[in-house]
Amino acid sequence: MSKKTVLDVGNCGPDHSALSGMLRKHFDVVILKADQLSDTLALLQQQPVDLILINRKLDIDYSDGIEILHVLKKSEAYGDIPVMLITNYAEHQQQAIAAGAILGFGKLEINAPETLKRLESVLRPVDATSGA
Repeated sequence: MSKKTVLDVGNCGPDHSALSGMLRKHFDVVILKADQLSDTLALLQQQPVDLILINRKLDIDYSDGIEILHVLKKSEAYGDIPVMLITNYAEHQQQAIAAGAILGFGKLEINAPETLKRLESVLRPVDATSGA
């Protein structure tokens, strides 16, 4: 069974660390980090990912992460990759969903059961239902 790959975009060091710890605790994943659109696209050209998590406000320059979401979803190469927005605000989650994301979560709910269920829908191992 191969590990799933998650790309974390735009989180500061402490938030990336907390997110990575939670993901590794609950899922068999490799976590990659990008700061903005340019390194996100460069990384995606080098390696496929299973899920992209985008912070609503990018740590590097405080620009809007939804702009990265728009670029990815309009891209023929990356438009099918599941994307979640990380924000505590419901209205921003709705904007992200309207742009093609799946319902994400906020940093305040990082360890909530609902968050784990949403992540599990994407990160669950493919052969988990094979009854081994």
